Amino acid sequence: MEPVNTDVSAESDGPAAAVDGDTGPGEARGPETLGTVTLGMIQLAVEELWPESLAEDWDEVGLVAGHPGAEVHRVMFAVDPSIDVIEEAIDFGAELLITHHPLLLKGVTSVAANTAKGKAVHRLIESGTALMTVHTNGDSAVGGVSDVLADALGLQNVAPLTPAANGLPEEGIGRVGDLEEVLTLGDFAARVFGILPSVAGGVRVSGDRDGLIRRVAVCGGAGDSLFGEVRASNADVYVTADLRHHPASEAREAAVNDRPYLIDVSHFASEWLWLPAAAEALGNVLTDQGHDVQIRVSTTNSDPWDFILTPGGD
Repeated sequence: MEPVNTDVSAESDGPAAAVDGDTGPGEARGPETLGTVTLGMIQLAVEELWPESLAEDWDEVGLVAGHPGAEVHRVMFAVDPSIDVIEEAIDFGAELLITHHPLLLKGVTSVAANTAKGKAVHRLIESGTALMTVHTNGDSAVGGVSDVLADALGLQNVAPLTPAANGLPEEGIGRVGDLEEVLTLGDFAARVFGILPSVAGGVRVSGDRDGLIRRVAVCGGAGDSLFGEVRASNADVYVTADLRHHPASEAREAAVNDRPYLIDVSHFASEWLWLPAAAEALGNVLTDQGHDVQIRVSTTNSDPWDFILTPGGD
């Protein structure tokens, strides 16, 4: 599988200094270190940015593996805690891997090394690499997954689709906002395609290519549970991932004046956009505290699909 096309995001020159003076894509530079950084200190910084109180009740977020007292000099951000991502983090020398998706969301009865999840757990512990999850708390927080997606699409006057029960008015799942100018659905779909990392699935669109849109709802990751909120927001189009046949069909049947149109993208791609922003945000917090940590965004493409066949395609 091809690595993620990191050209979709700018390199950061901001928060954290690179080891030996080297920086690369997704890395950032800062002042000289003023003290040892521990995993526990980074936990506090992560909590400041993406409070666990914002996570959905069913979710599992926070520290998965690692000792709070362990020193951390390098951090990697990724969407998935796959074994390939873990190996990339180890090769980078990261003492901490922060992923959006949980490794242990559903209960397991064994972490034996001959199981997929067990292999991941063993590899993390053997290498001294801690694992932390920022999932739905990263979706709901200001500057979270859907905020980054909305910003990349040029939305203005952005607000949550579903305000957080225990948060600020601007926190919650999904976002809705307005384009600066009216676009056709075809042109807007091309904009969506252009901001995302390259993956096999591309972008699927339901609606009139020449239909005019201005109000846009977005939800990074799987968002077919939010159709009611999308309709209530009067969005002309809804951008999300993992749209299944029946929910999508029912949403189109319930459309008013053919709205909202639907744009279905890769789950991985819709959430990957958040990683550079998250890395920069964490780096800024640590820099403000006088710490020096090298932060990198994974280039491993953990989208599960490798190629797609389409009518008339090669």
